[in-house]
Amino acid sequence: MIDILLCAPILLLAIAAGFSAYKTRAIEQAYPNIGELTDIGEFRMNALHLPRPATADLPPLIFIHGASGNLRDQFEAFAGPLAGRAEMLFVDRPGHGYSERGGPENALPSGQADAIARLMERRGIKSAIIVGHSFGGAIAAAFGMRHPDKTIGLLFLAPATHPWPGGIDWYYTLAAMPVFGWLFAHLLVMPIGLRRVESGTLGVFRPNERPVDYIAKTAPELVLRPRAFINNAADVANLFAYVSAQAPRYREITAPTVIITGDSDDIVMEELHSRGLARDIAGAELVTIRHLGHKPDYVATDVAIAAMEHLAGQSRDLQAFALEAEARLARLKTALQTEAAAAQAVTSS
Repeated sequence: MIDILLCAPILLLAIAAGFSAYKTRAIEQAYPNIGELTDIGEFRMNALHLPRPATADLPPLIFIHGASGNLRDQFEAFAGPLAGRAEMLFVDRPGHGYSERGGPENALPSGQADAIARLMERRGIKSAIIVGHSFGGAIAAAFGMRHPDKTIGLLFLAPATHPWPGGIDWYYTLAAMPVFGWLFAHLLVMPIGLRRVESGTLGVFRPNERPVDYIAKTAPELVLRPRAFINNAADVANLFAYVSAQAPRYREITAPTVIITGDSDDIVMEELHSRGLARDIAGAELVTIRHLGHKPDYVATDVAIAAMEHLAGQSRDLQAFALEAEARLARLKTALQTEAAAAQAVTSS
């Protein structure tokens, strides 16, 4: 009996570890690397590079994804609408997607910004408009401070850049711990996370509608792989202290800057981060869109592209674009409410 009691926990741990390893392989088979690994000196960084087309009317564009993401997220949002208009580089941040992690400096936005700068050099991109979504906003800010010569302009999309109240979710704290984090990531994250992908991605878009094919196209399950989850947790766990120290330095940013945010963002508080950036960066233009949540890259893609055009020197009234997006979202909300009421009436009858 004692032997059975001792063996049962070991068997359960082995099953959990085996399931995690099996699903990791399955996820990578379902979502293979669509980018290319480049040696940037200390490690290899993954990115999808679209060379400058002959029809380009915009400077190079660098896209930086947020927490729990990978390069597919920004690629699916922007590659199609911007086809034929610019050289584009969609990066897997260090330790995310298919990029290697590199050294401990890459657990901070500053290290990741430096890695992107080296990748640009390897790809022959002298300067670019830097586009950062959510956590990628902290990296875009770091890039603007540390590599002004490579920065044509900065576009922040629902950025996370300033200290905030309330801390972080428990699983980030646990996964960032030395021993317990490894066990958690290798034994429990996969079965728990797979059950939360649907609700989690819906929550990121709320109150807006998530595209029906978003999961299939952007591969959010890649972050559930143990190593990627630990890296992601370390990034998030380090962010508060990092932005607390760096936010006072944002006034050093001199590049033209646009910040696009929604007034209904439940993931990142726009009143702290986006308004804070607009306050701290001289000349920055803040574009606030009513009824918009945390995904302006998908829900207000036209406004984001207008901002890129503006940063490239083209004449664009971004506030007018924002008003058009607000009207579109209001119409969509009304249509969805009407459909829901009709469905309820049918059900009730």
